[in-house]
Amino acid sequence: MAPDEWRARRARRLAGLPWIRREDRADGTPVRFVADELVVLDEHFATARQAFAEQGLAARDIVEEGDVPAGFRRVRLAGLDVARAARRVRVQAEAAGDIRVAAAPNHVFVSTPFAHAGAYGQPRPAAPGELPTPAGDGGVAVLVLDTGVWLNSPLPKERYVTADYEPGDEGGDGAGHANFVAGVMLGRSRRVRARVVRIVDTFGVCRESDLVAALRQAGDDPIINLSLGGYSLDDRPPVLLTAALGGLLTSGDRVVVAAAGNDGQHDRPFWPAAYAGTSAPWRRRVVAVAAHDGRRISEWSNTGTWITLAAPGSNVTSTFVNHEEFPDGWASWSGTSFAAPYVAAAIADALPAAGSARLAAEAVVSGADRRYGRYTGLG
Repeated sequence: MAPDEWRARRARRLAGLPWIRREDRADGTPVRFVADELVVLDEHFATARQAFAEQGLAARDIVEEGDVPAGFRRVRLAGLDVARAARRVRVQAEAAGDIRVAAAPNHVFVSTPFAHAGAYGQPRPAAPGELPTPAGDGGVAVLVLDTGVWLNSPLPKERYVTADYEPGDEGGDGAGHANFVAGVMLGRSRRVRARVVRIVDTFGVCRESDLVAALRQAGDDPIINLSLGGYSLDDRPPVLLTAALGGLLTSGDRVVVAAAGNDGQHDRPFWPAAYAGTSAPWRRRVVAVAAHDGRRISEWSNTGTWITLAAPGSNVTSTFVNHEEFPDGWASWSGTSFAAPYVAAAIADALPAAGSARLAAEAVVSGADRRYGRYTGLG
């Protein structure tokens, strides 16, 4: 299937999900969010109620949703114009001197090869590769928040931990993404011990609130790989994710490695990778990874001042799924989804000598001695 057909099929499937709304920018890139849901700071909820009333919606119909960080309300109201309500609350909060993002949608994030398809679109069958023998030191845990792992795969079961998952005929394309991401790590490092948590469905999407809930499962894992992302309303940082990452990265020893996205955008923030370019005090614990093809930044890779470094992302070979189209269970695929785990694996290799995930990430970034356009990189 040609890349344009792949992207068109993904767009049709996402458009067919009734719980997703979208707002398109002039450049054609969409902001996706959950229909009828608004996230608002507690102290601005009275303004939110005014915004609901302005849309002719009754307060008695508000449904409170849980599972949000302290200080926030997440509410659902049938028929709500979410973007309009969020902007209404923001304007009044800023007029009162509060420069925080006072209200926002519950954004929808997508595994980067799917809606944010790279130049080569879907995975293609590839000859089997090799995975190195694991180190005997117990390994370094890398939390992978992604799709489920297809059990019928050449991915060695002794090198990852996950809840059992065997995808059924659910009409989506998500199966195999986590297999591929984990395979990139295991092929790059003998030390990685992947822990895969399924948060992305078979359509390749997850809610911001789902990602926030999953981040609470980080435990003591020092490295978190996020091969997913998306754009936000008015390019402001997603409020729930900001709070969750702030809590996670200002305590303990953790780093997040995030894919930059595959829309060929320049300087438009793609979250969560774009946190690396914000003023957040924990920004240096986020490593934003663009993709290169061995010579230059891939033309479809997002770029911007927030990129930390580049890694191989074009025509990557890794473990996939055993399927009639992939008889050997290996595939070639392109995307920043696969540049990110390359970097996560490098950090895992550097961690024992560095003594901490933070210092390991700094060592990998400072030690990147190749240039791909204006970025340094690995590989």
